[in-house]
Amino acid sequence: MSTALIGTRKGLFTLTVDDGTFDLSPPAFPGVRVTNAMRDPRDGALYVSLDHGHFGVHLHRSDDGGATWPEIAAPEYPPKPDGVADVNPMSQREVDWSTQLGWIIEPGHPDEPGVLWCGTIPGGLFRSDDRGDSWQLVESLWNLPAREKWAGGGYDDAGIHSISIDPRGPGRLLVGVSCGGAWRTGDGGATWQIAAQGMRADFLPPDQAGDPEAQDPHRIVRCDAAPDILWTQHHCGIYRSVDDGDAWTEITDAGPSTFGFAVAVHPSDPDTAWFVPGVSDEVRMPVDGKLVVTRTRDGGTTFDVLDDGLPDQAYDLIYRHALDVDDTGEQLLMGSTTGSLWWSGDAGDHWTEVSSNLPPIASVRFC
Repeated sequence: MSTALIGTRKGLFTLTVDDGTFDLSPPAFPGVRVTNAMRDPRDGALYVSLDHGHFGVHLHRSDDGGATWPEIAAPEYPPKPDGVADVNPMSQREVDWSTQLGWIIEPGHPDEPGVLWCGTIPGGLFRSDDRGDSWQLVESLWNLPAREKWAGGGYDDAGIHSISIDPRGPGRLLVGVSCGGAWRTGDGGATWQIAAQGMRADFLPPDQAGDPEAQDPHRIVRCDAAPDILWTQHHCGIYRSVDDGDAWTEITDAGPSTFGFAVAVHPSDPDTAWFVPGVSDEVRMPVDGKLVVTRTRDGGTTFDVLDDGLPDQAYDLIYRHALDVDDTGEQLLMGSTTGSLWWSGDAGDHWTEVSSNLPPIASVRFC
C-alpha cells in the first residue's frame, strides 16, 4: 500500500493505492489553494503550504497523519531598507519584499533533525531549525549581486521551486530559480556557487542567452543513488548534469517536444527519467492535443513515448510539482490543471485514471 498527497486549488487530498485500487480522502483545507505538500521521512510529519490570496501564505504541520493540522510560522521577509533599489529586470517594477508564495518545502539532510527549507516567490530561500516553528531568510543567497538579474517566469517575480538535498552530507544542497539559474552550497548556505553553466535561455537577447545567472529551469531533480546526476526541465529544453551542476548538457531529441514543466528521476537509476512534453510559451498544452509522458532509460540518448491509458485528446498542463515517482521507481503519479489524476504501477508503460473531477492540481507527492 502507498500513500500520496495531492495539492489542488481547492484543498489537500490524500490518495491511498492498495493492490490497484484507489481511495481519495475528502480534502483538508477545503476551498484553499495548496501550492505544495510533503511528508518528512525523518519523523513522519506532514507539511503543507497554502495560498490564501489576500490573506497571504500560511503553513501547517500535522504530527498525526493528517488528522489535525496546527498552523506553524510562515516565512517572512525583512523590511526593505531605505534607499535599496530592487527592480525586476523584465517588468521594471520594484520587487515586493513579502512572501507571495511558499512554492516548495523540503526536509533537510537526515543528519539534521528539525531542519526544513522553503523556497518562495519573490526568490528568497528560508531555513527552519525547529520544524517550521520559525524561519530565517538565507541572506547570503538573497544578497547575491546576481539577484539583480533574476526575473519572473510564470509569475511576475523570481521564485525558488526546486530544493535538492545532497545525501552525501549535511549542508549540501542545490536550488533552482525561475528565472535565476541554479545555485549550490556545500556549507549550509553560507556561500553559493552558480550551477547553471551550459543552459540556454532563448527568450533573452543572443548575447545574454547563455548567462547562467539568468536561466529558467522549470524543475531540477537529483538521483539519490548517484547524487552527482541532476536532470532539469528547462524553459528552453531538457538538460542533464553528471557533476552536481558544474556543467549541463542539452538533450535535443526527446520525443514530441523538449518544452515542459515536470521531471522525475528514478531513485536508484540515474539514467532513467520522465518528462511531460508540451507546446511552449503562450500555448502551454500537449503537442497536438495529445497527452503523453516521455521516458529515457539510457541517460537521454533515446526516449520512449508513453500514452497507454492517457487521453488522445486533452489540453491538460502538468505543473512542475505534479509528477512524482515513488521509492521503488515503479509507481508514478501525475496530476493536471484540469483536475485529472493518473497513476502508473509499471514505470509509465501503462496509466490508470484515478479521477477526472478534482480541482486543478498543483502538486503530487508520494509519502
